[in-house]
Amino acid sequence: MPIITLFSGDFCKKDSVLSELLSRTGHKLFNDKDIVAEAVRISGMAEEKIKRAFSAKTSVFNKFTHEKERALSYLKLALAQKLSQDHLLIDGFSALLVPKEIIHVLRVCLIADMKFRVSVAGEEQGLSQKAAIKFIQKQDEERVYWVDSLFGLKDPWDTELYDMVISMDKTTSKESVAFIAENLAKDVIKTTEASKKAIGDFLLAANVGVTLAQEGHNVDVSSKDGSVIITINKQVLRLSKLEEELRSIAERVAGVQSVETKVNKDYYQADIYRKYDFEMPSKVLLVDDEREFVTALSERFIMRDMGSAVAYDGESALQMISTDEPEVMVLDLRMPGIDGIEVLRRVKKSRPDIEVIILTGQGAEKDRKICMELGAFAYLQKPVDIDLLTDTLKSANEKIQKKKGAVYGINSKKV
Repeated sequence: MPIITLFSGDFCKKDSVLSELLSRTGHKLFNDKDIVAEAVRISGMAEEKIKRAFSAKTSVFNKFTHEKERALSYLKLALAQKLSQDHLLIDGFSALLVPKEIIHVLRVCLIADMKFRVSVAGEEQGLSQKAAIKFIQKQDEERVYWVDSLFGLKDPWDTELYDMVISMDKTTSKESVAFIAENLAKDVIKTTEASKKAIGDFLLAANVGVTLAQEGHNVDVSSKDGSVIITINKQVLRLSKLEEELRSIAERVAGVQSVETKVNKDYYQADIYRKYDFEMPSKVLLVDDEREFVTALSERFIMRDMGSAVAYDGESALQMISTDEPEVMVLDLRMPGIDGIEVLRRVKKSRPDIEVIILTGQGAEKDRKICMELGAFAYLQKPVDIDLLTDTLKSANEKIQKKKGAVYGINSKKV
């Protein structure tokens, strides 16, 4: 039986269509929640980090860690491992990950005009017109991001992506289901040997993609009949060396018969390819009101392949704790507004896993004692030797990675 994929806007009567469609066809539902759970299981990454792959919001540290790209590679693998099953109905953002080469898939999109969606939002959730429009627009922005990131398209309802785009403001749920079932029976959607082979190609590419991501690489991978193509999207100083490394890693994956590397059309833009080094600190938040000093320090860290972001006051730092999830903080004590000791106290209360290195030019012995009692990892004085600070950061990062390994019971590279 062919696979059905379903992608929908909010308040387009998807739930009623989905319920009736499952009942009528006997398909088994596999939605975003299911694929995220499976990706968490095979990766060891936290659920929130996997789910972030779907979202337009990106951590300031992602250009160093590639966490979003690693999450996406595991989502693809989780999906690829399921596609050999019959009678699947894949619902949600995950539906758009199914390659177009797998032709025994009926790709369905449900959408409606804003007036209809606002009305349904009022009926189902009691939202006012203003609240409904705001919510719908925000959710549609996430869909625009997702489609743009996958296909370079700005319209999530583009007919190019689907076999059927159903306007729910012009048809009932029962009529929509009947229309889907009618098309599901057509010969063009039936399983073929070529389509089965395309699932194998997708699974092999997903396995290679995960293997490369586990080694810190961020590239695109496709495959056909055991031949793997790796596409490099950003410039690298020694391209031949990178290509050799990528081929060496990919060739270790079972089923790979040959590996080809190439660069894409964006390769010659200014951005530089950066491999993620799991052994180096890559989520360091520098907090200091001396802008020139902290900016220069951040640049020094980046030159040493350590990922860092900057906050110029305590309030901004605390906001970044919840949104960007730094792992190590380098924190000044004397700042306007919320001072360093109070920031340390709040951080250790809300996120005790973050290691905090105090770096100050004005602290006294009593300050050092308070900071260490509050749980600071180290207390350093300005001016500090950059090598000493780097070594301290590496020690803090090593402690964090060991803790992760103990929690997940796996190699910390996967976390």
